[in-house]
Amino acid sequence: MTEHVILLHGLWLRGFSMLALRRRLLRAGFAVQDFEYASVVAQPQRSLLQLRSAMRALMGSRPAPRRVHLVGHSLGGIVALECVRDAEDLPPGRIVCLGTPLTGSAAARGLLQWPLGARMLGYSMRALLDGIPAWNGAREVGVIAGSMPHGPGAWLGNFSGAHDGTVAVAETQLPGIADHCVVPATHLGLLLSATAARQTTAFLRNGRFEA
Repeated sequence: MTEHVILLHGLWLRGFSMLALRRRLLRAGFAVQDFEYASVVAQPQRSLLQLRSAMRALMGSRPAPRRVHLVGHSLGGIVALECVRDAEDLPPGRIVCLGTPLTGSAAARGLLQWPLGARMLGYSMRALLDGIPAWNGAREVGVIAGSMPHGPGAWLGNFSGAHDGTVAVAETQLPGIADHCVVPATHLGLLLSATAARQTTAFLRNGRFEA
């Protein structure tokens, strides 16, 4: 039986942004698919229902995967956690978040100071501003943060600590997660990083990142 991974892109992006990570996960032996959702113009609940439906459909396939993992970049990590938080009829698996502002985004708050900021965030605004509650779900969650401080969100967020140019490392540290690591990558660079892909693979297989 295979191990399946569903990839979730971030705000303003599409599934093709995950191509490099997808290829590395395929080489690692996972079956991989992208999940496309409208990060700005669609109600979050609609995206969650569609993702749950996609996960359930995999369990009806032949051969059915042993586990269905979720890997989300930035906003995609929030979508992944909220999808499974209260859903008990989904297939088992782990979750990896890449550069996800789980406790809220200073860059998003900074963007709101601009005339079109609220429109650019759309229906994802509340999750990005407030973050999500501490994790108490059954699934193991691993979070990978970037530490290369280059990106358009740096001046919006006015970060005081380590960050990836868009999200601060501190914003990725949600109580209740199983493991956390930091890799030398920018926010978008997390999707291209061989180190981030290797750590993602390690967590999906073992529930822990490499030391």
